Amino acid sequence: MAEHEHVRVAVIGSGFGGLGAAVRLRREGITDFVVLERAGGVGGTWRDNSYPGCACDVPSHLYSFSFAPNPDWPRTFSGQEHIRAYLEHVADVFRLRGHLRFNSEVRRATWDTEKLRWDIETSSGRLSADVVVSATGPLSDPKVPDVPGLGTFPGKVFHSARWDHDYDLAGKRVAMIGTGASAIQIVPAIQPQVARLSLFQRTPAWVMPRVDRPISGVERGLHRALPATTRLRRGLLWGIRELQVQAFTKHPEELGFVEKIARRNMARAIKDPALRAKLTPDYRIGCKRILLSNAYYPALARPNVDVVTGGLTEVRGSTLVAADGTETEADAIIFGTGFHVTDMPIAERVVGAEGRTLAETWKGGMQALRGATAAGFPNWMTIIGPNTGLGNSSMILMIESQLNYMADYLRQLNVIGGRTALDARPAAVDAWNDRVQERMRRTVWNTGGCTSWYLDASGRNTTIWPGTTTEFRRATRHVDLGEYEVLRVRADADAPRAASSGTPAEVEA
Repeated sequence: MAEHEHVRVAVIGSGFGGLGAAVRLRREGITDFVVLERAGGVGGTWRDNSYPGCACDVPSHLYSFSFAPNPDWPRTFSGQEHIRAYLEHVADVFRLRGHLRFNSEVRRATWDTEKLRWDIETSSGRLSADVVVSATGPLSDPKVPDVPGLGTFPGKVFHSARWDHDYDLAGKRVAMIGTGASAIQIVPAIQPQVARLSLFQRTPAWVMPRVDRPISGVERGLHRALPATTRLRRGLLWGIRELQVQAFTKHPEELGFVEKIARRNMARAIKDPALRAKLTPDYRIGCKRILLSNAYYPALARPNVDVVTGGLTEVRGSTLVAADGTETEADAIIFGTGFHVTDMPIAERVVGAEGRTLAETWKGGMQALRGATAAGFPNWMTIIGPNTGLGNSSMILMIESQLNYMADYLRQLNVIGGRTALDARPAAVDAWNDRVQERMRRTVWNTGGCTSWYLDASGRNTTIWPGTTTEFRRATRHVDLGEYEVLRVRADADAPRAASSGTPAEVEA
């Protein structure tokens, strides 16, 4: 990387969001950009999460870009290796390799109020950019709880997103901490080889059957010969999920039928009433992410598996102590305890116009205008920002909507001309956030009676979008300049000034 390189756009991250942004920039005719990636390859969470059994819980044809359909998905729900290969393919087909800067972790990004640009320090050098697009994603930085005595554990310890493939689990006593989406895939994958598997469960999950199967050669051949069939398949998968949204956002009581299916799914595999009682949630299905598995419950019923309730509270050497006082001996601890979602580490590294970090600005909770821009951080955008997550559909749909917004943002800068920046008006950010939070009040994520990673430290839901993907697409189709201050550099003083562009428009959706 050149010492004083300057680019029009700097994208942070090379997962779905970052590669999608890069493709969209090229399609908009913008080639003066770089993609800053801290690792040595593309893929984001699908590069980092390589644990046994890792797969997607969204159907393959929906969990891919609309502009890059893949007729050759091998299964209806694809595994990690196939999704990562797809992202490598996207990087090649859309000629993104020349824009990628590997081993370039962003350590600091600081807004220069005089030059109206971002000064960026990375692990491989410095550069500046007119616009920064942060696509680090919420599932990128593992969260390991601060368990007393963990440092005294003599065995192996790692997080599911940092799997140690050199460590042989065969014949070991393994403690799996957590019962989220990663854990329910890891447990059945490692259960046959370990001597003893102890699952530390703080809260049981609702688990539905996974309707997964190989996609036949005939189907793949049809999709290759007639691309319209791939679009039709994707459209049907999308439409079904759009129809389900109201049950999550407006009428959680309608999820009772789904709950009955989940209970039957458990009863088929778990015959022991005591174990079934341990595994039965006491909250409305959908409050936490609904998990999909045909193998999780059968694995828990095996004689070499124990379910420990209450979660891990202390480690005394090789002895693990649970909240209920249960003591378990272990040779290895695997944390499936999620990620820093509502406290994204990148926010601590972004310094805005007032000299405050984004983390300081978001101390009371994350919020961004249309999930993309924050007041006081001109020409900075985020992909998969606050309140853009989904509880029942594909995040690729939301990413593509945000890419539309990014593209129009850059068009507006070009139309205004000169050295220009857009800074979200605080009133517009507040109005958008107030509307989102008002809609959130009656959703299952807020009323279902659970504590989930969707909620921040104050109990506010700052992650999920309380509507359909269609609504979000409509809300992010265009940038409304009335929601922004236009900053320009005066030719005579070479200092920025704000140009009024009207009053904030009403929040859509």
